[in-house]
Amino acid sequence: MRTLFFLLQKEFIQIFRNRALLLPIFLMPFIQLIVLPWAADYEIKHLDIAIVDADHSSTSRRLTEKLTASGYFRLTDFPATYDDAFPLIENDRADMILEIPRHFERDLSSGRGCQLFAAVNAINGVKASLGSAYLTRVVASFADDLRLEHRPEVSIASTPVIATSSLRRFNSAGNYRHFMVPAILTLLVTMISVYMCALNLVSEKESGTIEQMNVTPVGKFTFLLSKTIPFLAIGIFIFTVGLFAIARPLYGIIPVGNVALLYLYLFVYLTAMLGLGLLLSTSCETQQQVMFVTFFFMMIFILMSGLFTPVESMPAWARAIARANPVTYFMEVCRMIILKGSGWSDIRRHLMITIGFAILFHLSAFLNYRKTT
Repeated sequence: MRTLFFLLQKEFIQIFRNRALLLPIFLMPFIQLIVLPWAADYEIKHLDIAIVDADHSSTSRRLTEKLTASGYFRLTDFPATYDDAFPLIENDRADMILEIPRHFERDLSSGRGCQLFAAVNAINGVKASLGSAYLTRVVASFADDLRLEHRPEVSIASTPVIATSSLRRFNSAGNYRHFMVPAILTLLVTMISVYMCALNLVSEKESGTIEQMNVTPVGKFTFLLSKTIPFLAIGIFIFTVGLFAIARPLYGIIPVGNVALLYLYLFVYLTAMLGLGLLLSTSCETQQQVMFVTFFFMMIFILMSGLFTPVESMPAWARAIARANPVTYFMEVCRMIILKGSGWSDIRRHLMITIGFAILFHLSAFLNYRKTT
């Protein structure tokens, strides 16, 4: 224990002496946690729309006003024809074109109905799908308003109607940032634990100081343990500040579940990811190597963790990769405990799998590290 204490003292002095390392460790995660949740949002607003109004009636103008007042659309131009409007999409000045046909008002007043035409820029599939859905919903609401104005008796149903009422649980306001903040916090803690731990050991390889440690009687276990404990403490500190000093006052996120259970899982998860950082550092010889290898793993962790796309909606081979990704389990646990208030029985399976990752990574790093005495 005395040897471990002095090694830890050396590690903390080394970390806080390197000012270039302090900035990414303590400042960058908090800036990212403040900025990223506002940008990572599936709710798309202010879609640029060009309206070709061939009717020029009061009803078509009301439809235009309803679209712009919805908050989803921003009117960019009033082209005379569709051919004039299409270059707006080609030049990215409009996301969609809505064409209102001639005799729009007359057909609606006579009860015959009419058909609108919409052309959508589908390069961004998600944006195009949501934009079309928003347009359909606003037009349907407009049609209901007109029907009630001209035929109020239609509002009294003559046939049985099946009604559906819904209740939002765990995120009653439907705030997407409540869904994203725990996930982004998970990724930030992961980046710090894996990248910084790996970089710390490799930097000693490049400077040659690790050779001095290799010829000492300090055991491999004690030496590797001294490399993980400082970043374990830093990871817990960053998670605490992010959860209680940023997520709570800025986004109104208050953990519903047991915070002690959340920290228990955090401890096990950080232990596993620090083991991965040690494994990468024992396999790399230069900081450039460890940066590229860590970047490769972080891209897989981010894209295959369920951050943006639910794991259940992935193809079978992608789900297999996602279930071999430790970040997936911690992200699920953070959302379960913070938003749903899940207990021990709900996260027990996740915890056992993460313990398995921790044993695998640390054992591999221990066997892969070559110490000469």
